[in-house]
Amino acid sequence: MPEPARASWGGGPPWMTRRARLIVPVVIALIVQVPASFWSAWHLHGRAAWQSALHIAFAVAGPLVLLAARRFPGPVVAVVTALAVADVLTTPVYGPPYVALGFAIVGAVVRGAVVWAAASVATGWALVLLVSSFGGREWRPPVVVAATIGLAACFGIGMFVRTRRARVIALRAESARQRQSAEERERVRIARELHDVLGHALSQISVQAGVGLHLFDRDPEQARSALAHVKETSKNALDEVRGVLGVLRDGESPLTPESGLGELPALVAGVAGPELDSTLHDRLGGEAPGRATQLAAYRIVQEALTNALRHSGARRVEVTLERSPQGMLLVTITDDGQGIAPDAAVERGHRGILGMQERAALLGGTVEVGTNPGGGAEVRATLPWSVAEGRNA
Repeated sequence: MPEPARASWGGGPPWMTRRARLIVPVVIALIVQVPASFWSAWHLHGRAAWQSALHIAFAVAGPLVLLAARRFPGPVVAVVTALAVADVLTTPVYGPPYVALGFAIVGAVVRGAVVWAAASVATGWALVLLVSSFGGREWRPPVVVAATIGLAACFGIGMFVRTRRARVIALRAESARQRQSAEERERVRIARELHDVLGHALSQISVQAGVGLHLFDRDPEQARSALAHVKETSKNALDEVRGVLGVLRDGESPLTPESGLGELPALVAGVAGPELDSTLHDRLGGEAPGRATQLAAYRIVQEALTNALRHSGARRVEVTLERSPQGMLLVTITDDGQGIAPDAAVERGHRGILGMQERAALLGGTVEVGTNPGGGAEVRATLPWSVAEGRNA
């Protein structure tokens, strides 16, 4: 089973895997303690052979116990503390530090066994001082102070690493949450784009195909024109779908430019047919809003025209573009059909109206859907002329 490249302690070089973090302290402790134990057994005189053998055994046992630190951090620090106490009480005071105890303390604190570590070390250190004082072993104050500071430093290092690990975990969780949120927003955006593109294209194809079938025998030329319109509409829809899906591929830009107000004349003219007259009133005088506003306006008009084709039974539809005195882009789509109420639209599953409102809201605008005083539906969008950077439709 492959092992994660990072340990749960968080951060560190790539080679410091979980296994390495477990093995490295063991190796360091063995390198520091075992050779020094053999050296002292060889060069120091005046003590029994069993003391030297016991000293070497303690030097080997402490590091090996660290191998269980990941699963049992609390018991490990207790056992290593007991071995360190036994080593101190049965061997001369001088010698290399029992570094396995330091690694055991740090590991226990990092892994959450702080109570185990504090209780074990406090008990062991008190026992060493008590037994030494009654046993006649001389402990100079500098040695006691240095040993106490060393033990406290191990706890400090453990708490630092534990805090750092918690911070890294929190940052990773926040990063994952933001990434998931961004992915969800992107999925919603793509779904909205595909709904607008495919809904409009399929509505036009359905209408024109019906016209072609109806006129196939009576007016072949008109039927041929309707079928040509179906072909052109399907081609444009495919290009737009490829443009939307192109952003899903890493490093690939949209295959077609984003739609804007310049494409509205063709969009409005494209819905016209024998049974529907469409008109565009452009009162902007050549002015053009920001690209995000243009795309939102195009998609809103597209969805409104789709609703007019599919649901209203209208004979005439008009699209008006103008700039309000407050500097907003006003887009109005009216028809002479049966009209549609916003609540009824949602109840009947016309999610396109919600999509228009969401698209406008993302820019700080609004979309109102209602009925004309003279009958028919009216969609009125109010969009900011320019959009602050970082906001898009």
